[in-house]
Order: sequence, then structure tokens, then C-alpha cells
Amino acid sequence: MTVTLAFDVYGTLIDTQGLVTMLRGMVGDKAAEFSRTWRERQLEYTFRRALMQNYVPFSACTAQALDHTCALYKTPLGPDQRTALLDAYRTLPAFSDVADGLALLRAAGFRLYAFSNGTAEAVRTLLDAAGVADLFLDIVSTDDLRSFKPNPAVYSHFLRMAGATGAETWLVSSNPFDVIGALSAGWRAAWVKRSPDALFDPWGIPPTATVPDLRHLAAAIAG
Repeated sequence: MTVTLAFDVYGTLIDTQGLVTMLRGMVGDKAAEFSRTWRERQLEYTFRRALMQNYVPFSACTAQALDHTCALYKTPLGPDQRTALLDAYRTLPAFSDVADGLALLRAAGFRLYAFSNGTAEAVRTLLDAAGVADLFLDIVSTDDLRSFKPNPAVYSHFLRMAGATGAETWLVSSNPFDVIGALSAGWRAAWVKRSPDALFDPWGIPPTATVPDLRHLAAAIAG
């Protein structure tokens, strides 16, 4: 049985905190906290919009979350600064283990897909910038359903697009909500615990495997 791996992109392959240095030149010492809040608000907006069935693309959630964060921290940005940040978000850096980890998994015979809240075009841009786009068989976006993770429908959509079943598919994500969403949909799931301080939600739905980075994933699946 060939195992299919569905990789979350933002926060798993791509570092959503990769603009802290750029932010420091705009908001000073608040940069790290500002960046975390921006990401938290971005995800909150996707959750709310999925529940409300009031869809906008992920990029719109990102921009609206930025505006909210600016207001929250009382750090207004000029139009050029705002545009520069949103443009830079399209080419956020990959984590250092991603290229090597994905290449090892591809060589081991796994079927690799990118599976994201971002549009296929936005994800392609990120993966191209990271130099890893060719390692994936395809990109599956929740944008196809005009919804977001962890709506159960988007996990079913992935299986249809990849020609896979939940029993032979693993979600790979650093986001606990995504891991739990996939497990609830009948998949297996690996949590990439990139920080020793990261916490998993205490819902009684543990990940199938936990790894510190992608280089450990093949062994965790086999074990």
C-alpha cells in the first residue's frame, strides 16, 4: 500500500514568523508579538468564515488580520509598508529541514501533496520560492470548496483529488487544529512539533505520531 502524505503549508513547511525582521523595522520591539498575533487572528478569521459560510480567499483573511493587528497594537502602517508586508507574505521562507525532509520522503516512495488553506496559485508561489515545488505530485486547496480547515468537507475533498483513502493517508501539520481535523475525518496524522514549548490541544484525540521535523517522519510512519 502506497502511503499518501498531505502536507499543510503555512506553519508546517513555511515559517509564518518569517517576517519578524522586516516587522522590526516597522513596529520596533513589538515585532515578534505582533507577528504571532497576526497569525492567530488570520486563523481565527478562517475558522469564523468557514462556520459562517461567508468565504473570502486566505489572502483576504491575511490582509484583514494584519489591519486588525495594527489597530490592536496601535501601530498604523503606511500604504507602502502594508503592501510590502503582504507581498513578502507570498514568499515566506521554508523551515530549514523542509527541502531535505521532503526529498527523503519522496525517495522512500511516499506520495507527496501540498494541502492548504491558501489558493493553489499562492501555494505554488511559496513552494517555488522554497525550491521544493517539484517534489509534490499536486497542490490541493480548500479554496476549491470555498471553505477552510478543519471543515470535514475539505479533508474529503483532498481524498477525492488525490485518489486516496483515509486509511492510507497521513496529514502532516504543525497546527494541532489541523491534525485533530484530519483524525476526526478518519485519517492518520503526524504533528510536527517544531518547538519544545508547543502544546497540543487536550481533547483526547492525540496525533498518530509526533516528530520534531520532517527528517524524522518516515521512521515515525514506519514505526
